[in-house]
Amino acid sequence: MSLKSWETCLLDINKTLSDAISKLEVIDQKIILVTKNDNLLVGTITDGDIRRAILAGIGMSENIEKVANKNPVYVLENTPPAEINKIMKEKEVIQIPICKKNKKVIGLKTFFEESSLNSFKNPVFLMAGGFGKRLTPLTDNIPKPLLKVGSKPILQIILENFIDSGFEDFFISTHFMSQKIKDYFGNGKKWNVSIKYIDEKSPLGTAGALSLLPKKEINMPLIMMNGDLLTNVNFKKLLDNHNKSNSVLTVCISEHQIQIPYGVINKNKSRLVRIEEKPFQKFFINAGIYVLNPDIVKKIGKEKKMDMPSLIQNLIDRKEKVNIFPIHEYWLDIGRISEFQKANEDYEEI
Repeated sequence: MSLKSWETCLLDINKTLSDAISKLEVIDQKIILVTKNDNLLVGTITDGDIRRAILAGIGMSENIEKVANKNPVYVLENTPPAEINKIMKEKEVIQIPICKKNKKVIGLKTFFEESSLNSFKNPVFLMAGGFGKRLTPLTDNIPKPLLKVGSKPILQIILENFIDSGFEDFFISTHFMSQKIKDYFGNGKKWNVSIKYIDEKSPLGTAGALSLLPKKEINMPLIMMNGDLLTNVNFKKLLDNHNKSNSVLTVCISEHQIQIPYGVINKNKSRLVRIEEKPFQKFFINAGIYVLNPDIVKKIGKEKKMDMPSLIQNLIDRKEKVNIFPIHEYWLDIGRISEFQKANEDYEEI
């Protein structure tokens, strides 16, 4: 017997944050109904709940009870549709569980925008001018963005992800073997989008190329992304988060773990308290994806060499608000041969 669509959203209270992320990535409704016993509603989990949990340092193996909203909005069965719509509008929710009096879930009322209807005028700036030296000899005769993962170049996968999300206005920065990139992508007509090129006569760093953008055309928040990243990040949620944050710039971050290959000593002065064998340490790293307000782009000096960390620190020093957006989706920086091999292995499984 096939499941009803709302039943795919159910997740037992004993599952983990990792389980919740995996489920949220495949269900259409984009809400998890956390239940116990015979589908009794305990709480809900949305994309925002997961990103807040990651920022709070909740681990992937932690129980979803730590993440769930335990006071979810729900309606009882037989509630008139007009009343449900009114409640959803008042509570500003786009999904609402339908339950029996004992809170047993029997349905889900959902109002969501079809991705095909999403359309964004925000410009997208893809950085594709690097030499790719760590990928030699693969990049001896081809620029890194044109290296194929599966059957497509890295930059084409990135471009098509943005197009599928509703973006149509692209700038690509080029330097190393720039003509090969231009010959492949052209003006974007093949994909029914606009592509314009920003040529760096000499490398300007990860932020300097922003100064070459046509400033008059940048009148909305711009998404900027390194051209060697593969990710399934939800760009709509990224933009929504940036706009709500009232920040001048948003930096996407990803959690990264490092295992110390030794026993780590915990001590109190000269007394050994505990030996922790090969522990893991977790850090948030810069994911190479940004949203910048137009004013920031327009203030960057012409052809001034600058890297994004310097630009970000300058903004912080000026007391400007810089926002962070945690990524829980697939993310891979293709900087070395091993990462390029992993990308191809990952895409073979898709």
